[in-house]
Amino acid sequence: MAGGRSSGSGPSRRGRSSNDPLRGLAQLGEGDTTSGTPGKPANEHALKSLGDRIDGAPTGARTGSRRSRARHRRRPRWSRKRRILTTLGIVVVLLVCVVGSGYAYLRYEWSKVQKIACTSCAVVTSSIAPFNVLIVGSDSRAGNTGQAAKSFGTASQVGGQRSDTIKILHVDPQAGTAELLSIPRDTWVEMSGLPESSGLTDAQKINTAFNDGPVPLVDTIQNTFGIPINHFVVIDFQGLIDTVGSVGGINMDVPFPVRDNDDGNNNSGLDITTTGCQTLNGNQVLALARSRYFEYDDPAEGGWNYDPTSDLGRIQRQNLIIDALISKVESTYNPLTLRSFLDSVVHDISVDQNLSLGEIYDLADRYHAFSSSSLQTLTLPTVSEQNYGGDIQVVEQPEAQQMLMQFLGTAPNTPSTPPLDQNNDPITVPTGTGGSTTSSTGVGVGASAQGTPTTIPSFDPTPC
Repeated sequence: MAGGRSSGSGPSRRGRSSNDPLRGLAQLGEGDTTSGTPGKPANEHALKSLGDRIDGAPTGARTGSRRSRARHRRRPRWSRKRRILTTLGIVVVLLVCVVGSGYAYLRYEWSKVQKIACTSCAVVTSSIAPFNVLIVGSDSRAGNTGQAAKSFGTASQVGGQRSDTIKILHVDPQAGTAELLSIPRDTWVEMSGLPESSGLTDAQKINTAFNDGPVPLVDTIQNTFGIPINHFVVIDFQGLIDTVGSVGGINMDVPFPVRDNDDGNNNSGLDITTTGCQTLNGNQVLALARSRYFEYDDPAEGGWNYDPTSDLGRIQRQNLIIDALISKVESTYNPLTLRSFLDSVVHDISVDQNLSLGEIYDLADRYHAFSSSSLQTLTLPTVSEQNYGGDIQVVEQPEAQQMLMQFLGTAPNTPSTPPLDQNNDPITVPTGTGGSTTSSTGVGVGASAQGTPTTIPSFDPTPC
């Protein structure tokens, strides 16, 4: 009977599969909706079952079926070669990024270094040709606001400027060698390149040429000694402090307590009371490098003793400091060393405008393993004299010319204004092939240029 049939009976239902999605929809209302778990919808199980049926249905469910097959599809494994190449590629990209950003940083720091035009500087002929760099330690206090200003005065307290240290670095990139020539600051010469308004255009101590900056000093050296100067670097008091600080100090063996004592005045600030191998900070190194009234306390000699060589002894101690600095850089070298150095001294150095960061970087890379024992250090032979300029140093000939030929590896250019004697007369510059000679200090400078160790006084601090 029609009235006795249930709502789910009839021929139309018997023809449907038990897996028909429509049948599943009909069953959603047949579940128990009164006993659902709190927080979950009624007939949750039926809903999940319906979803499974739809995913497996032959029609109307291709998207779900595709997803199901994708979930069960096995991902292909990368070959060993592909994994290695991919890893290497990532490493290369990272290295390029690091090196690129590092070099960009160096360029940024280098842009802050003061560049000075030098039209009289000699041109370097090729990347492997030997060249000469004038290194000037300036006593200018201008711009110093750190410890150097506290210890050695400000620009308002000290008028003008002088070159506290004059050294020439001869570099031969092809041979991988380097030599360092020191010119005593009191060497008596005729000035070049200074304006008439300076009142300093006649005979003066060579450090006076720096009164108007490095270019007149370049002119004076080239005209007096025939040494071609290709580049220059000027560093002031604070710059030396920061340079030493950038490598964490230098190690020096101090055999006796030392100080600077000019009739009771400690001009350089040198006062090291601890003996033995120790790390000197930037302030101590600057004081040691500048001391012209060096004294050491040796009980065996009755207490405090004065170094009678004055500026010549000072030059030798500066060279020992350079040795210690090279050793420290060599032992701690890494790609960040140059970055650390530039970051610390950009405001304390100036260079000629032709000296590029690329050249600095190439030299640092080429010479980063350069041993301090390989650096030959020379001092221009002079003899102490006096005239109206006070205590002066007069160039010794033929010793000076012979040594310059060894230093340059060739004959110097012909001087246009030869060095002067104490009477302001030009000293004859000899010609010849040179040879081993002895300076006024008794040190065989010619022999030293060939690698024979020079005699170091027992009281001088040495690298350790």
